Amino acid sequence: MYLQGVLALPFFMKNILDHLSEFVLPRRLQLFDQVLDQRTRYITVALEDIYQSQNASAVLRTCECLGIQDIHIIEDRNKYKLNPDVVMGSTKWLSLHRYNKSSSPSLEAIQQLKAKGYRIVATTLHDNDIELPDLKLPSGRIALFFGTELTGLSQTVLDNADEYVKIPMHGFTESFNISVSAAIILHHLSSELRQSDLKWQLTPQEKNELKLSWLRQSIKKVDLIEEEFFSKNMEK
Repeated sequence: MYLQGVLALPFFMKNILDHLSEFVLPRRLQLFDQVLDQRTRYITVALEDIYQSQNASAVLRTCECLGIQDIHIIEDRNKYKLNPDVVMGSTKWLSLHRYNKSSSPSLEAIQQLKAKGYRIVATTLHDNDIELPDLKLPSGRIALFFGTELTGLSQTVLDNADEYVKIPMHGFTESFNISVSAAIILHHLSSELRQSDLKWQLTPQEKNELKLSWLRQSIKKVDLIEEEFFSKNMEK
């Protein structure tokens, strides 16, 4: 993209947003703003080695519906795949971060998330686990880790997690399907978050960056439009 290096400047960000906004319908712009007001990075999700595409896709769709912006995809043994019939185009509105190049993708993800101030919360049965209603949102931002369908989270995640959470169960079966677990946990936490006094919404800069990304995906031949805009403004 021609504007990649200058978009950090407020002038260019505002002006390119205003310019690209002319190429979409007003009701779509209004929808962008409404969705952005409900987006959050206070809660994020990490999927470790999910090998069934329908499960990973269902989790991403749930995240998009509930306003969770960032998803971290850990590919150690299993490669991440999408199921278009399940994901229903939701990924284009999300920020996906993939970890598959280091010797320990899970540890890399954990370290990066902790550096950003996230608590690592493993969704698994553990000696020190707590039930979902007891997970305290005011204690800090949360990165929820979900593991593979058969074996769950890796020992790396278990050893480096700050907390362990489980969904209260009242039957004989010990666990839900991963996509169901994610939906239950995320719905509970996102509802609680929106009723709290915590600063959970995106910053104005984050909103502008996402809005620009969404506009780019919505406009045909956007590269040519941006190139023309860039050329004219660089001449001033």
